[in-house]
Amino acid sequence: MAAFVRCQDVNVCRFMINITFPDGSVREFAEGVTGLQIAESISQRLAQEVLAIGVNGETQDLSLPINSDASIKLYKFDDPEGKHAFWHTSSHLMAEALQELFPGIQFGIGPAIENGFYYDVFPAEGQTIKEADFERIEKKMMELAQKKERLVRKSIAKADVLRDFTAKGQHFKCELIADLEDGHISTYTQGNFTDLCRGPHILSTEPIKAVKVLSCAAAYWRGDEKRPMMTRVYAITFPKKKMLDEYLTMLEEAKKRDHRKIGKEMELFMFSERVGKGLPIWLPKGTDLRLRLQDMLRRIQKQYGYNEVITPHIGSKNLYVTSGHWDHYGKDSFQPIHTPEEDELYMLKPMNCPHHCEVYASKPRSYKELPFRCAEFGTVYRYEQSGELHGLTRVRSFTQDDAHIFCRPDQVKEEFIKVMEIIQRVFATFQFSEENVEVQISLRDPNNHEKYIGSDEDWANAEKAIIEACQEKGMKARQELGEAAFYGPKLDFMVKDAIGRRWQLGTIQVDYQLPQRFELEYVADDNTKRRPVMIHRAPFGSMERFVAVLIEHTAGRFPLWLTPDQVAILPISEKSNDYADRVQKLLNDKGIRATVDNRNEKIGRKIRDNELKHIPYMLIVGEKEAEQNLVSVRRQGAEDKGQMTPEAFADMINAIVAEQMAHC
Repeated sequence: MAAFVRCQDVNVCRFMINITFPDGSVREFAEGVTGLQIAESISQRLAQEVLAIGVNGETQDLSLPINSDASIKLYKFDDPEGKHAFWHTSSHLMAEALQELFPGIQFGIGPAIENGFYYDVFPAEGQTIKEADFERIEKKMMELAQKKERLVRKSIAKADVLRDFTAKGQHFKCELIADLEDGHISTYTQGNFTDLCRGPHILSTEPIKAVKVLSCAAAYWRGDEKRPMMTRVYAITFPKKKMLDEYLTMLEEAKKRDHRKIGKEMELFMFSERVGKGLPIWLPKGTDLRLRLQDMLRRIQKQYGYNEVITPHIGSKNLYVTSGHWDHYGKDSFQPIHTPEEDELYMLKPMNCPHHCEVYASKPRSYKELPFRCAEFGTVYRYEQSGELHGLTRVRSFTQDDAHIFCRPDQVKEEFIKVMEIIQRVFATFQFSEENVEVQISLRDPNNHEKYIGSDEDWANAEKAIIEACQEKGMKARQELGEAAFYGPKLDFMVKDAIGRRWQLGTIQVDYQLPQRFELEYVADDNTKRRPVMIHRAPFGSMERFVAVLIEHTAGRFPLWLTPDQVAILPISEKSNDYADRVQKLLNDKGIRATVDNRNEKIGRKIRDNELKHIPYMLIVGEKEAEQNLVSVRRQGAEDKGQMTPEAFADMINAIVAEQMAHC
């Protein structure tokens, strides 16, 4: 409770408020204290490095007053919230630069994203923004940043803001303003640029020391293909040039690891315009790899008592109306499928869970049968905008390693922990260490209950179960408000790959809502009918995204047990082709995946080409090897490993695979 400071001059009398720091310590400050002032009270160095402040879990400007007791956290560039404020301000700085360089340009939206920011703009007639302009945009941004322009926040009546942006000819901004509720709207101004914005922002442009414009692309206004085509300019900034240099080096490494490039070299998957955008086709080698991944998870799931099912790729509209997916995913789904029957509509399934609810409901259930664990490698379909499609990471057709657990309320935490164990086993198999995995508890936004379905009590129970499960497993997890699914909270696993990029893969969700919507029941031990709780889980997330991440994490150098081709046999000349074929048969008979490169090419060319295919081992065979029943062994990216018999080589490979499989 705030304390009142008594004083003789009533004009300077102020309340004192309690500020709680992340370590639990509490200090008193005068009412109206700002985040910057709190930082200054700790140290001048901190005040120079801090970019934003979290007040009761909400990130805000350092200049805003705090008028009541609060828990706070100060964010620097190392924190995601600090980066977000830094890059959000940088998007305004880029817009200011574009305003000067391209007179008459109109602005859409300019958010911070995971790595940098972008701004959607509409250049005036006769103007275009192209790669040749990037350098002068960067130069203008740095010129403006060096002016150390302060960001000034104002709260203005909606009618006045609309009038101002109309006068500037900013039609896209006017559309955004018109969609907002009546009342006061916040704007931010730095230099000669004013933007409609909620914030948060850093105090000024001074900390921005390095900038790189990365790319530009076409993007429909508000993602609507019927609306004008905007130019989306992507960029990134840093508080130190060294950080930018390191980031650009990482980007170059990322290009080498691009799963689209490596996937083509290894002949894993393809896309066809005739088949359709965002619809991947798995080629034989990719299918082989994918099936091994599925078999690995099947073995693990069997140990935890899962039963596998197969459900249709479509479902009646009524199924998704019942589940709630029609309302929440209808706009992201393909158009309903009409049948010859009047008023009969079907959907390509966007989710597997409604089908699994029907599996559970297929017969009466007793409490003795629970938990009932139902798994499927189920293909689902969602209509992603064409501009958002990207290799295997953003597609319109993907297969989830999906499972749903139907259990009693008292079993939720135990089952949740078991799923956590499965995900940890999967990640450990592919050497995603605990240091490389970030765990996020995605909770409901307490200020926007309309976004969700279900009672407050169910939500409280579900959130409590997830938090307690993490505590019992000793798993450090940050809590994020507003990131829950519409039907329940979840635990999301973000994996950092070999070059530090974050990917969301595994997820576990607790759901009290679908069992109610489908009227699922079980007979309890007192002979009454009760409602089960449903847990959704997908350790890989989707087969497509997981394979894409795995390609880029390993640069195509998969574990030996998983890689499509384990061995390439390279005859030095045509005279050795028959011996190469005999070695291949021997290896294949021993369960080793071997190919023969019998092209009429020099051996150096064959070695280079098979290196590009990321085949772990190459066996060089010539007339001498054939005479002595030997093979010359070469490890990918390493020196020659000498000669051995084909039988000894097969034993070595199988021993390595057996050791790797023991950890799966």
